[in-house]
Amino acid sequence: MASASSADSQTSSFDILKLIFAIALVLVAMGGFYYFSQESLLYRVLGLLAVVGVAAGVALTTQSGKNLIGFMGNARTEVRKMVWPTRAETVQTTLVVVFMVALLAVFMLIIDSILAWAVKFFLGTGG
Repeated sequence: MASASSADSQTSSFDILKLIFAIALVLVAMGGFYYFSQESLLYRVLGLLAVVGVAAGVALTTQSGKNLIGFMGNARTEVRKMVWPTRAETVQTTLVVVFMVALLAVFMLIIDSILAWAVKFFLGTGG
């Protein structure tokens, strides 16, 4: 059991080093983006994206990265299991929402007008 524990701590230590390296790569890429400000924006963005891609690749080799990949795969599987509404259901629901929003807007306008009239009446500024 002691060897498994030490292997886990070595793996996590190595994972932490890989994550630090990935963060350092991103920071260096950002610094390079601004350091080479006289160069074309296209080249700077492409360089930045390339280094960020490498940093993401390094980060995904850690246990946390592998867990993230597994989670994303499971999420994709769950999305495929979802039952999406038909076009007719979507249109009907949208029309109901639009109708209710319009109805509430008219209701709020009426309430606002009544309250504005009441304030003007009680303050004696018109009405």
